[in-house]
Amino acid sequence: MNRISGERESTGDGDPETGDQGRRRFSPDAVVLPVLRGLAQVDFMPSALCGVFFAVALFAAGWQYGLAGLAGSAAATLTAAVWGVRADRVTAGLEGFNGCLVALAAVVFLGPGHLSSWLFALGGAVAVAVVTSALVTLLGTWELPTLTLPFCMVASAMTIAAPEFERLWHGRPEIAAFAQSAEGPTTLDWGDLWRAFFADFGQIFFMPQWYVGLLFLAGIFVASRPAALSAALGSVVGIVAAWALGSPAADVRSGLLGYNAVLVSIALTAVFVVASGWSVAYAVIGSAASTGVTGALTDVFAPMGGHTLTWPFVLITMLFLLAVPALPRLQRN
Repeated sequence: MNRISGERESTGDGDPETGDQGRRRFSPDAVVLPVLRGLAQVDFMPSALCGVFFAVALFAAGWQYGLAGLAGSAAATLTAAVWGVRADRVTAGLEGFNGCLVALAAVVFLGPGHLSSWLFALGGAVAVAVVTSALVTLLGTWELPTLTLPFCMVASAMTIAAPEFERLWHGRPEIAAFAQSAEGPTTLDWGDLWRAFFADFGQIFFMPQWYVGLLFLAGIFVASRPAALSAALGSVVGIVAAWALGSPAADVRSGLLGYNAVLVSIALTAVFVVASGWSVAYAVIGSAASTGVTGALTDVFAPMGGHTLTWPFVLITMLFLLAVPALPRLQRN
């Protein structure tokens, strides 16, 4: 079983586990596995096999999305390698996952049928590699991982600015799901519940189809069963919290209220905090909080034309990690 890697190597200048090996020059011949790991690291998995499952999931949603995910991961990974970023970060996929998400965001929100969307996808993936390095330096001061903060910053700027540029903005594509104000029926039937459970995994990559989410969950499972259980817990908590708050059933069913909860749960139980009963309870609280924050940030970004993305996950996870040293029942991993 591969060790779960949630950017533990990303903070500070040295790594006691790798020493000088971590600074070996990255070989372009070894690009395929890092690119696949870049997809998998969106959910903290350093497994190339998990990345294969994720790529298959994206291609199942549409060949454009599979291509965008791989191209974005490759562009960000190669950019980091060319500029001499630590080889252990590059080979683990830690330089590719934000590029994967930025490229997907460009193709999903700007439309896959336009050359400008693809140019922006690649350009954004290159830019996010630089943003990642800046944030690794900044957040390393507090021993915090970058998570998907580089992606959130670049994608938010892109989606907010796009309507101002005629060659970028072509209206809202059909694939993109958008959370609306709290209107519509809130009752969830069995069909809503099981679709929402799987859609929560797909929406991390902007894909609302339940079968795509199933493939993502399968990828996590082959990489780490504990992480898959943590992810499932986050999805359940997100659904329950959304229902309790009275979210529209359509938004819950499409995964818009639960995908951040999935990421929070994995981060706080399987990656950054030592696993225990206390960490599970901590993750449940964080996952539920991320659902509430998702609703709040949806209202914040909507008037500007932006999207919630994974901002709730980033904000909640960083806040909860900063609190760990003051909570004796918990221990940083």
